[in-house]
Amino acid sequence: MSVARRRFLQMAAVAGTAAVVRSEGASAASSQPPARCLRGGFALDAERLRIFSPAVRAPLKIMVIGDTHLFLDDARGEPYQSYSGRMAKAYNTTKHVATGASTTPQACFEEALSRAREERVALLVLVGDILSFPSEAAVEWAHARLQASGVPYLYIAGNHDWHYEGMEGTSHDLRATWTAQRLAPLYQGRHPLMAAVDVGGVRAVVIDDSTYEILPEQAAFFREQVASGMPLALFMHIPLYAPGRGIGFGCGHPDWNASRDKNWQIERRMKWPEAGHTPTTLSFRRDVFAAPNLLGVFAGHIHRPSLDCVNGIPQIVTAANAAGGFVTAEFLPV
Repeated sequence: MSVARRRFLQMAAVAGTAAVVRSEGASAASSQPPARCLRGGFALDAERLRIFSPAVRAPLKIMVIGDTHLFLDDARGEPYQSYSGRMAKAYNTTKHVATGASTTPQACFEEALSRAREERVALLVLVGDILSFPSEAAVEWAHARLQASGVPYLYIAGNHDWHYEGMEGTSHDLRATWTAQRLAPLYQGRHPLMAAVDVGGVRAVVIDDSTYEILPEQAAFFREQVASGMPLALFMHIPLYAPGRGIGFGCGHPDWNASRDKNWQIERRMKWPEAGHTPTTLSFRRDVFAAPNLLGVFAGHIHRPSLDCVNGIPQIVTAANAAGGFVTAEFLPV
């Protein structure tokens, strides 16, 4: 059986799980008078997702890529090599998820941009870990190709984009530092922690959860988007916890805490907190899966394609773009 055929069958099996809709208790946000649900079902075939909604008036395509792990660097990065060394060698050569052929993160990124142009997607959303560490050379390379593609795009950071392994500081401080010093061009002037763009009648919302936590201002921003009544699509780096999923679905996971953190020494960072998630993060997750106008959640981080459905809301994780992965979401009228 070919690699491409095997991949299709694996994703078809994943799609079959969508029939099992997990129902959870309502959050504070859902205690308000119920709004009209804008969801009309969805279907997944390999990397192509179709989402149906009575609020969508005309077909719309959004492409999602994450985890490209660009490792490009130059002389400007030499003072930081003691922090970038492990990740600089992590994804130099990969095996393409569709063909099985040897490839590279750069080639896969350019392939995704070419596909986005060919399909005339209305928006490309980069859901983090586009970089393996905050390299100036990699940011410049990616930014130049995004600009040249002519495809409108949104970027939100992943946990590797701003992380120099072993550098002292909290995750929040390091994210702020390297967002300002290195990642800023990718945001195109938008707020780096949260942003929203209306495209074709659907509002694309990006929230940075690359520290595994949600800040109060981010939670408030999401509630504002829900209150707008617009059909929403939410994009994050780390997927939200879905029942039965492991710690990789680490935003809002009830068992996320220091005792479950197995990679803190490898990644040379501070250990997750003993107490686990903040109440804000847990409340945010509940609010997301109670939002009546949310059509889907899109994430990366775990490098494997997956689909969960919580309260009728699909959460789709894309395969790593370092190996050619992407998801194209088509928003269609019912």
